[in-house]
Amino acid sequence: MKVKLHVGDCIDKMRELSDNSVDSVVTDPPYELGFMGKSWDSTGIAYSVRMWDEVLRVLKPGGHLIAFSGSRTYHRMAVAIEDAGFEIRDQIMWVYGSGFPKSLNLSKAIEATVLNGSSHSTALRKTEQDGGGESYQLVGKNNGILGETRVYDRKQFSPSTTEARNWEGWGTALKPAHEPIVLARKPSAEKTVAKNVLEYGTGALNIEGSRIGDGTGKTKTVNYPDIRGNNYNNASGTVEYTVTDQGRWPANFIHDGSDEVTELLGDSARFFYCPKTSKKDRNEGLDGFEEKRPDERTETGMGTFTEKGVAKQANHHPTVKPTELMRYLVRMITPPNGTVMDPFMGSGSTGKAAILERFNFIGIDQSEEYVEIAAARIKSAQEKLDGTLL
Repeated sequence: MKVKLHVGDCIDKMRELSDNSVDSVVTDPPYELGFMGKSWDSTGIAYSVRMWDEVLRVLKPGGHLIAFSGSRTYHRMAVAIEDAGFEIRDQIMWVYGSGFPKSLNLSKAIEATVLNGSSHSTALRKTEQDGGGESYQLVGKNNGILGETRVYDRKQFSPSTTEARNWEGWGTALKPAHEPIVLARKPSAEKTVAKNVLEYGTGALNIEGSRIGDGTGKTKTVNYPDIRGNNYNNASGTVEYTVTDQGRWPANFIHDGSDEVTELLGDSARFFYCPKTSKKDRNEGLDGFEEKRPDERTETGMGTFTEKGVAKQANHHPTVKPTELMRYLVRMITPPNGTVMDPFMGSGSTGKAAILERFNFIGIDQSEEYVEIAAARIKSAQEKLDGTLL
């Protein structure tokens, strides 16, 4: 297995790759939400037709692309991918129960606005107080204290102004519970999928390798209505088929196995499921790396990540995807002995998955720090297979 990691702009680095040289692309581009104040999550690169043009160029004809996005911004990424020349084949939904609503408490915002007499860029920052109460200070967008301190009940903010009380219970966002994933394909160079697969090895999905559950292997005879009609001498009645239980056909729905989701679905074995990223998965292979928090900035009204108790971790990338999820997606669209590319590699979850599935890997990221983390995680995965990292 060969691994090559690049530090730099993804468009520039992809231009160094040959046409039709990559078998699949599995990537987690920026969602363009400015997540945690990260500059790389607000550049518009995920909407760049020029960038997806390069992805299309390096993919072999019929090669598949899988790209994650956010529920608010998916449409713009999908349109850019389509405008670059890809065929949109499907949308996969990754559903989970652990999302946290990032909603403005409208009552608090109005309280701050009324008391300060200015715009809603102010907020109430909570600080601990002796005697069982909480202090809410008026805070401006630069985190400066703007007004008086008031003490409220510890368990629940209780507005003191009529205007704020009128809007108790109102917010601005729903709880996030899914991330949409685009499944796209580069147009075939041959007239049929069969001919394209014979020529390039790409164009089809690994259904057998992506089935849900192992299946019992038992065979049974079932009857289906005979719908052959006039083409088969007006056949009618039923037709007997012998079928083998090989596991369920892969669906465009993936979930995290949480109680919240499985209770809704009932039989969770109907769909592939994978928990959110564990601490072990995130930090495996990073012994000796400095532990950091995703971001040390102060968020108005929320406090610093230190104050909120966010743990320091060796892999401090804020959007790490579970390896098992990435293995499933890589396996679904990559032919045997193929090469997977990730132009937004981050901390290397796709690369780790590709190696564990015995594929070659090309990764690109603009952050040297993240590439070093990715290299260590990929090396750790390689060592599990007792192979040689090239």
